[in-house]
Amino acid sequence: MVSRPKIARPVLLLFLILALASQACAISLLEWPFPAPGGSTPPAPAGGPTTAPPARAQVTFKVQVPEPLAPGEVLALSVLDEVTGLALNYVDYQMTQIDSINYSAVLTIPDQAVVKYRYVRRGGARIVEDSNIDAFIRYRLAFINGPTEVTDTVSSWSDKTANTISGSISGTVTNTDTGAPIPEIMVTAGGVQALTDSAGRFELTGLRGGVHNLIGYALDGTYQTFEQGALVEGNKGTPVEIKMKPAPLVNVIFTVSVPPNTQGGVPLRIAGNLLQLGNTFSDVRAGLSTVADRMPVLTPQPDGRFSVSLFLPAGAYLEYKYTLGDGFWNSEFNTAGQYVTRQYVVPSQNAMVEDVVQSWQAGPNAPILFEVTVPADTPVGDVIYIQFNPYSWTHPIPMWKTGGNQWAYKLYGPLNILGSFSYRYCRNAECGSADDAATAGDNPRGNNVTPTLTAQDIQDTITKWAWTQNTGNSSLVQTNIPARGTGFVAGVEFQQYYDPSLPTFIPYALQNIQALGGNWVIFDPSWTFTRNTPITFSQLPGRDPFRKDVSEAITSARAINLNVAVFPQPRFATSADDFWRTAPRDQTWWDNWFNHYRAFAINYADLASQSGAQAIILGGDWITPALPGGRLADGNPSGVPADAEARWQAVVAEVRQHFRGLVLFALPYTNTDIQPPINLLKSTDGLYLLWFARLSNQSTPNKADMVAEAGRLLDDNVFPVQTQISKPVIIALSYPSASSSATGCIPNGNNGCLDWTALSRPNPDLASVNLDLKQQFDIYDAMFTAINGRTWVSGFVSRGYYPPVALQDKSASVHGKPAADLLWYWFPRLLGNIK
Repeated sequence: MVSRPKIARPVLLLFLILALASQACAISLLEWPFPAPGGSTPPAPAGGPTTAPPARAQVTFKVQVPEPLAPGEVLALSVLDEVTGLALNYVDYQMTQIDSINYSAVLTIPDQAVVKYRYVRRGGARIVEDSNIDAFIRYRLAFINGPTEVTDTVSSWSDKTANTISGSISGTVTNTDTGAPIPEIMVTAGGVQALTDSAGRFELTGLRGGVHNLIGYALDGTYQTFEQGALVEGNKGTPVEIKMKPAPLVNVIFTVSVPPNTQGGVPLRIAGNLLQLGNTFSDVRAGLSTVADRMPVLTPQPDGRFSVSLFLPAGAYLEYKYTLGDGFWNSEFNTAGQYVTRQYVVPSQNAMVEDVVQSWQAGPNAPILFEVTVPADTPVGDVIYIQFNPYSWTHPIPMWKTGGNQWAYKLYGPLNILGSFSYRYCRNAECGSADDAATAGDNPRGNNVTPTLTAQDIQDTITKWAWTQNTGNSSLVQTNIPARGTGFVAGVEFQQYYDPSLPTFIPYALQNIQALGGNWVIFDPSWTFTRNTPITFSQLPGRDPFRKDVSEAITSARAINLNVAVFPQPRFATSADDFWRTAPRDQTWWDNWFNHYRAFAINYADLASQSGAQAIILGGDWITPALPGGRLADGNPSGVPADAEARWQAVVAEVRQHFRGLVLFALPYTNTDIQPPINLLKSTDGLYLLWFARLSNQSTPNKADMVAEAGRLLDDNVFPVQTQISKPVIIALSYPSASSSATGCIPNGNNGCLDWTALSRPNPDLASVNLDLKQQFDIYDAMFTAINGRTWVSGFVSRGYYPPVALQDKSASVHGKPAADLLWYWFPRLLGNIK
C-alpha cells in the first residue's frame, strides 16, 4: 500500500497536504511496490530529462523497531522530497511484517540515487521516528549502488520517551586520494546527522543499539557517497574511518522550454537537492528547504528557451526542477497537475540536458498578479520580497522590479491546493523585521487572497515600512581628533545572525561599512550547542553558516580592502546562562567541553587561514564560566578545573599552529573591575573588550556625565590591564537604541536585566522596551570622546550590526541609525584619512 501526505496539523495545513496527496505527484523517484489503493495504476514519472532515464535497482529495506506496534497500526517507509519540501511531497510505503519487531520492503529505485527517507507508524495518527535521546529526525540516507540491502534500527518514536541506553559513532572523513580531512561532509546513521569540521571529525550520539546504515554525503556532490553498516552498542562508542573519493567536475548545460504564458523578463531558476542548487539541508520555514536566492538563474536564449551552464561533480545524483519561485511556489507541474521532480545522474563527460516545462499551473485556478508601489524613501538597492502563508509563513521570494517604485510577482501555483491564503511584503527577505508597517511582526494576519477561475491583478501600496522613523540628520559637533594611523582598528562587528538568504546582501553591507570609513569587519560564524549532556556541539544547517558563505564573505571584504577578523560564537538551544546552569560541570564534562571548544576554534582558524582573514577572536560574552575562577550568572562558582588558564593557553597555541594572523581574546565588560586571566591574555595578540558598561544611572542620561564615567572606567579598570599584558586593547560597543541602554541594564520586567542581544533581529519586538535612537547616538558620542584622549586604546568597534537591511529599531545595530553618522565622522579622522 502506498500513501500520500496526510498530516494532523492545523486545518489549513491538513487541507494543503491532502490536496498534495490528491495530485499523486509523487516522487517519480520510485516505482510503487504494492498495489495502489483501489487497484489503480501506479503513477508514471512526473517529468525528467530528455536523456535516457537512469537504470533502476531493486532495494530491500530491513528495519527493527523498538517494540511491537499497537493493534491497527502499520509501519511505513516514508520517502521524502527535499526539493519541494519534506512536509509536503512525501510518499509512504507500507512495509511487510516479518515478526513482532522486524519489517521489510522492496522498492525499485534509480541506480546511483541517494534516497532520503524515514520510518513512520500509521494508525489513528501518523507518528514519525526520533532518536534515542528524543531528538527530531529529518531523514535517513541510503545510497543505491546496484541491488542493495539497507539495514536500519528505529531508536524511538516522537510520541514516546526513549528509555534505553544510547550508543554513538565517531570518527573522521578523509580524502581517499590525498588523506586530507574533508570538512562539511554530512555523516548520518539512524537519522542522526552531523557535519564534519575542518579536521574531518564527526560524532553521532543518541543511537539505539543495533545495526545502522552509515552514510557519508557531500552536500555539493564533490565526493562520491560512502555507505556501510555500523554496529552500535549501548553506552559505547563505535569508531569509524570514512574515506571518500573526490569526483571530477564536468560541464552540464541545462536548456529548457517554458510554457507560452510565462511572464516575460522574469528570472527562471533551477532548484535542486545539492547545495549549489539552493538546498539548505534544513527546514527553513514551514517545512521547505530550498531558497530562491541560492539557486542558479537561467539566461534567456534568442529562440525563447532558457539555459544555464553548471560545473557539476561526475556521478552526482540530482533531483531538480525549474521554478519562478522556490521548490514549492511557482515550480513546474506536468499536464496531470503533478509536481515535477526530475532525476539525473551527472555523467563522466560534459553533457547537455534539454527539458520542457509543461506548466506552471495545476488545476483550473488562474494566476494572480501582485503589484505593489513602495514608499519613495525605500533605500536604493533594497529588494522587495513577497511572503505567502498557506498554513504558516513560508520563506520570502524576491519580486520583480518593473520600474521606479513598482514591483510585481505573478503566482501561478500551486493555486489548486489553496483556499484563501495570506501574503505580505518585506525588504531584503527580512519578513518579520523589515515589513510593510501594516503587516509587521513575527506572525501577522497578512493580506488575504482567494484563488479564482479568472485572472486577478492585485494592486497594493505600502505607505510606510516598519522601523523607519525618518528622524532627519543627527547633530555632529566638530571635534579635534588626532589621527592614530591605519593601525587603529575602526571596525564593525556583524550580529551573530544567519539566514540562507543572507549571503545575497553581504556585499551591500560591506560597501556600507566601507562608506562609514571603517577598516575592519568582524564576522561572527557559529556552531550550535543542541545539548549539554552529552555535549552536542557542531555546525547545524539553517542556523549556522556554510563554510562557503563565510569564505565568500571574507573574500568580498578583502576585495574592497577591509581587514577581516573571524569571531566564532556558539548558539544555544535556549540561552548561554541556561546551558551553563543545567550542565553537570564535573571533571569529565569539563574535559569534554574543552575538547569541543578546541575543535570549534581550530575549525574556524583553518577557515580564517584558507580565506585570507587577518585575525581570529576567541572567547566571547558567554565565556565567563569557563575562565579561571569562573562563575555562573547567579554568582556561584562554575566548577571550572583549576588548570583552566593552562587549558586556554593550549587552545591559543594550537590555534596559532593553524592560523598565522592575529589571535585576540574577547572578554565581557559591564560595570565592575576586570579580573582577567593575565597569562592567557599575554599569550594572545590583544584584548577585544566587549563593552556594555553602565555609563549613567539615569534612563535619559546627560552626555557630559557619560563622557566622564567612560573616562573613569577606562582609566581605573581597563588601563591597568593593558599595562599588565602590554597588548593592544580594542573597545567593542554593544548598546541598543533603547531607553535605559546607558545604565547597562535594560529592565526585563522581573527586577532583572535583558541581555542586549534580546533586542536583536529577527527576535520579536519587546513592547516593554522603548525605542531611543538619540540615547544610542549620545552613548557613541561619549565613548568616542573618551577614547579620543587615550592613545593606549587601539581600536573602536561597533557590535551587533544587522547586515541584511537598515532598520531604526531597538537593537544594537547602527545600520541605518543616527549613531552610524558618528562612525562616518570619527573613523576616517582616527585613521588619518581626513584631517
